[in-house]
Amino acid sequence: MPFKRSNGSKRAHQRACRACDEPVLSLSKYPVESVMHAEEAIFIVLAGLVVGSFLNVCIHRLPKGESLVRPASRCPVCSVPIRWYDNIPVLSFLLLGGRCRGCGGRISWLYPAVEALTGMLFLLTMLRFGLGVRSIFLLIFICGLVVVTFIDLDHQIIPHAVTLPGILLGLIASFITGDPSPRDAAAGALVGAGLVYLVAVYAEVAFQRESMGGGDINLLAMIGAFLGWRQVLLSFFLAVGAGACLSLLLIATGVLSRKDRIPFGPFLALGAVVALFGGDDLINWYWQLLR
Repeated sequence: MPFKRSNGSKRAHQRACRACDEPVLSLSKYPVESVMHAEEAIFIVLAGLVVGSFLNVCIHRLPKGESLVRPASRCPVCSVPIRWYDNIPVLSFLLLGGRCRGCGGRISWLYPAVEALTGMLFLLTMLRFGLGVRSIFLLIFICGLVVVTFIDLDHQIIPHAVTLPGILLGLIASFITGDPSPRDAAAGALVGAGLVYLVAVYAEVAFQRESMGGGDINLLAMIGAFLGWRQVLLSFFLAVGAGACLSLLLIATGVLSRKDRIPFGPFLALGAVVALFGGDDLINWYWQLLR
């Protein structure tokens, strides 16, 4: 005699079946495009790790004017070419204990940090904006920010080889995606460049020394070209706030003196990432406070 399934059992079975098909990652407040399954998320993170490995090459070679293609990756200590199985992002660093297999020289932890950071930003971008043409442009933009950040931290320069093509690419992207509009992107680039230039001029007069360089101007212009004029203003003010807080903390703890300088590019990049993922919410929150 067959058993009759109760209504409660049917409902439980239906819920379990639906749960099997539901995505494991989502940002519920954003559009449906920001929903993905676990295998998609893993693929995106792995792609970000691989791209992050190439960004390490850019960070290491651009300041030296070296080719990004040849020679192949090599140990920064002994210059011996790195075998493919010792060049797996993050994993090889952990398995080798952060050392070169050949000479035993220590490898900087910044290498896996750049790879992991890039993988995380790739995943956040796809969760926030979904897979589309604009996301591809934004991933390139984020890669530029990562490269600029670590080069500026190490050498206190922002290479024009990253920012100038980035400005052009941001303007081209606005014509293709319409987000921001071409007018907004052009205004963002002009506002970004003009804002930093004015601050640099007045700061040099006030402090009798150069406070910002052409690299900062080009970087904020690139941010404006990709994000538009409202978001570039937000990026700048977030960067100033974060930079001021960290400077005061380092001075108070004796790590820095008042005459020491810290690179501003990483703060601009941080402000741009915050504006990209949460700028609209921050701006709306601010306007609500004023009402």
